[in-house]
Amino acid sequence: MNSFSEVAVIHKDGDKIQSVSVDLVGEEPLSIRIDGKPYSVVMRTPGDEIAHAAGFCLTEGIADVPEDITAIACCDGLDSNVVTVTLTEKQRRKIAGYMDRRSFISQTSCGICGKELVQDILTAITPIIDDTRFTIKRAVSGFEDFSRHQPLRTKTRATHAALIIDANTDVLSSAEDVGRHNAVDKAIGKLFLNHVLSSARGLVLSSRISYELVQKAARAKIPIILAVSRPTSLAVNLASRLNMTVACLAPKTGLYIFCGEQRLLA
Repeated sequence: MNSFSEVAVIHKDGDKIQSVSVDLVGEEPLSIRIDGKPYSVVMRTPGDEIAHAAGFCLTEGIADVPEDITAIACCDGLDSNVVTVTLTEKQRRKIAGYMDRRSFISQTSCGICGKELVQDILTAITPIIDDTRFTIKRAVSGFEDFSRHQPLRTKTRATHAALIIDANTDVLSSAEDVGRHNAVDKAIGKLFLNHVLSSARGLVLSSRISYELVQKAARAKIPIILAVSRPTSLAVNLASRLNMTVACLAPKTGLYIFCGEQRLLA
């Protein structure tokens, strides 16, 4: 499967009409199976399937450490839309209640309000204790790395990027995908599988910040989230209660800091 493809389109500009070739980003379903059972299907850009599934398991609360996973593989080789994850018996017992509850929620039509959602997440994730500090200048410099970490966007103009940085704002891993959540899972998954996720201190996003992305960063114990666009109110509520820092680019220069301002220094 290709992450992008070239197609012919008609370009109309005033009275001028011509045929041109453009690149379109690839989008395929990825079925993630847990212990032989279908768990989730996500629409994503092909590539990094193993890291994607591993990061998904961590950020969704299915696995806490790489050792919770005894096997992870694509069903039909690397060119596959199905990844199977096998957990240890201990981890399987540990998350049994969570798996049952998730199945119940997904099969019912009742809603859940933001307050209930945040409280539910807080029962599963402990607030982050981390005193990492970035200067505003160093934090903003993280956005300068986007272009060289987004080759697909350069070709297709249609992907999101996620960069994970260390305490020195050096990039530890990066990923891009049509889905914001997928890019984050892939970037986290790469570090998770290599047992170096503990060095992560910041998550830099090309998109807005939703509560799901705060939840994923919190599961990975990443204290600082920086983004191009603003967060949602629910994301700020959750991040504040988890002792995280959330900021985005200000219209002209600098950052808008929504919570955790002590980690971003003038």
